Amino acid sequence: MKVPKRLQPLLDDGLIESVESQLMSGKEAQVYVVRAGGELRCAKVFKEARQRSFKQAVQYQEGRKDRNSRRSRAMAKKTRYGQKEQEQAWLNAEVDALYRLAEAGVRVPRPHGFVDGVLLMERIADAEGLVAPRLDDVVLEADQARDYHARVMREVVRMLCAGLVHGDLSEFNVLLDAEGPVIIDLPQAVDAAGNNSAGMLLRRDVDTMRGYFGRFAPELLASDYGREIWALYEAGELHPDSPLSGTFEESSQGVDVDDLLAVIDDAREEEAERLAALVERDADDA
Repeated sequence: MKVPKRLQPLLDDGLIESVESQLMSGKEAQVYVVRAGGELRCAKVFKEARQRSFKQAVQYQEGRKDRNSRRSRAMAKKTRYGQKEQEQAWLNAEVDALYRLAEAGVRVPRPHGFVDGVLLMERIADAEGLVAPRLDDVVLEADQARDYHARVMREVVRMLCAGLVHGDLSEFNVLLDAEGPVIIDLPQAVDAAGNNSAGMLLRRDVDTMRGYFGRFAPELLASDYGREIWALYEAGELHPDSPLSGTFEESSQGVDVDDLLAVIDDAREEEAERLAALVERDADDA
């Protein structure tokens, strides 16, 4: 096929050997099958901000750290430079998440590099070597649905143990390769410890998967893995192999008001110190 303009530099530099076909075109990116390193891989070409429809919601960006103070201030003020840096940070988020999750043993496509807005990664294939289908493209038997649901819950747990929540998990971004579910599309992945919406997003991810698999195995609709997983995480008791029951019971233990107020006071003092340090640093920069 004709080489897309965005892939030509990678071809010229020898990072890819050929472009075989276009795999898909979505709101955020176009994905091509390419040959690189002597094997078929995928090249995800991210669209420029003005061409994309996904909103970079503050809800997803909270908790993402940037060590460069000048860049952070520009992003916060939404200057032209800041918007450009924010766009780059948004693109880097998926790349960073893939490397982090692959290292943690989560079933995601293995990344092979990120160059000029193009992510090279593993091509996910089915048992016949063809492009793996999405969950949305298949009809499952009840036993298959139960098995795949359990596997997806295990991947959700591994992701959370690695410190991340997918944030937009559905049947449209889970592929089925020869061995089972593979999770894809992570630009909106959130930091579990640093994002106040992480618990809600995890529960939403899990509930969405419950609704999908429940079409084929209705008993799954009565499960509550989302709240169970998050409760274990908050208690510091979640591990990659933690047994799950799919049930959750609200704690009847009363709240220690004095302890809660002490925590709030400590948080206020820490925030006041942080703001004072920022003011001092800005004055030094000026």
